[in-house]
Amino acid sequence: MTANAAEEGTVPFRATLGRSVRLFTAFRVEQTDPAFFYGTLARDTVAQLRSYTPLDGRLVVDVGGGPGYFADELRAAGARCLCVDADAHEMTLHGRDADAYGVQGSALDLPLRSGSVDVCFSSNVLEHVPDRTRMADEMVRVTRPGGLVYLSYTLWLSPWGGHETSPWHYLGGAYAAERFARRHGRRPKNDFGRTMYAAHAGEMLRWTRGRTDVDVVDVRPRYLPGWARPVVRVPLLREVVTWNLLLVLRRR
Repeated sequence: MTANAAEEGTVPFRATLGRSVRLFTAFRVEQTDPAFFYGTLARDTVAQLRSYTPLDGRLVVDVGGGPGYFADELRAAGARCLCVDADAHEMTLHGRDADAYGVQGSALDLPLRSGSVDVCFSSNVLEHVPDRTRMADEMVRVTRPGGLVYLSYTLWLSPWGGHETSPWHYLGGAYAAERFARRHGRRPKNDFGRTMYAAHAGEMLRWTRGRTDVDVVDVRPRYLPGWARPVVRVPLLREVVTWNLLLVLRRR
């Protein structure tokens, strides 16, 4: 059991093959049963986050948290959580009361003081902003020295890189979005060039190496078993196989 798990009396997080299967099964109903999907993902994510840092009493900001599923689980773990999202509509989805847990604001210009939070958290948001390194810069800025940055995002060349337009994104993001619109009579929610962009592992790994104010705690494929961690060291292959890249950083 990890020190953090022992401190909080929780079951230690384990990245097993069975866990990966459960997560990928939940992905199949993201559009039809979002409460089940996001609830499952949120519980798994908080368990993983706890393996890096205690959460009880910590101030956590959820960047791009939308309707607040992650915020719910973070609060259940004892954290004080604030959700920041640029889309007011997203924050009220599924009957949520945005005023109860969050504020509207851009991930590219977080409405928070520098060094003001214990944990800066973001799940599957980076691929939806046009300037990924600026968002990451902002996450580091608002985290206090000794605090943790948890940044996870979907890689463009992964099988789910185009989200609901996959796998046609392999023929180009614009083509995939137009194909979706023709078939469904509406633009996709994740519309390439407007609400979704091509995020790659190499870009953010270079950004991480260029920072002198953070220590790298972990870099891993978020949804894959622990034994798959070495794939992130292999250029090109990691862009496809990693699926979702997780960066865990400690602010110096």
